[in-house]
Amino acid sequence: MDWGMKNRLAQLIQPDGRALFLPIDHGYFQGPTHKLEEPGKTVRPLLPYADAIMLTRGVLRSCIDPANTKPVILRVSGGTSMARKDELDREGVTTSVKEAIRLNASAVSVSIFIGAPNEHQTLLNLSNLVNECEEYGIPVMAVTAVGAELEKREARYLALCCRVAAELGARVVKTYYCEEGFERVVRGCPVPVVIAGGPKVESELEVFEFVYDGIQKGAIGVNLGRNIWQHDYPVAMIRAIRAIIHENATPREAHDLFNEVKSAGEK
Repeated sequence: MDWGMKNRLAQLIQPDGRALFLPIDHGYFQGPTHKLEEPGKTVRPLLPYADAIMLTRGVLRSCIDPANTKPVILRVSGGTSMARKDELDREGVTTSVKEAIRLNASAVSVSIFIGAPNEHQTLLNLSNLVNECEEYGIPVMAVTAVGAELEKREARYLALCCRVAAELGARVVKTYYCEEGFERVVRGCPVPVVIAGGPKVESELEVFEFVYDGIQKGAIGVNLGRNIWQHDYPVAMIRAIRAIIHENATPREAHDLFNEVKSAGEK
């Protein structure tokens, strides 16, 4: 691994080997998502607690202050929308590597849809992107997407997705947490895994519990968006999750911190 690749990965993955990535790229296929209608306003109070932000070139250019020093993970795949939900797997590469370099991205991200009708094309998207990005020392993060088929979030399927992504050259893999067998997902993936999300939960404590469990089972961190910025107290959420990742806080300790920050009125 050459210096540029090592340097960019070191920007993303902190000295403790952990990472908290904050994605705000949802609009690339969902449009103006609830509480992400104004991305710059949403993310501004959260940036101090994130290790990197994941977003599209359009939102980066129009909503993020160029003086921002947080590493950028640039979303470079797309071409579909919720208007045609049955075609979400028909993504292509929408942003060039030259554009990523021009925007000073520390990494790029691309979705793959294992088991979907257009699996082949999305895996070629990943492979071709890796081929080009390796030339410039830019890490590629593969996102194991499931489209509308949320029932696919089980260990055997996720393990397949993560291993294929790593085999094709992804330097980091973003995948879903599953309650049963998540340690097998991580063990079978030879590159770092970050948690994209987990089961539908009803409380903050349940979020902290699945983040904590995922870390204990080998994930290096999270790439969580809606569980943070759609919450009524997003700063309290990200600070609590950061404590789990970087301070080895338990779910209960994280919940206590959440309530402390919430009580202080920090939204």
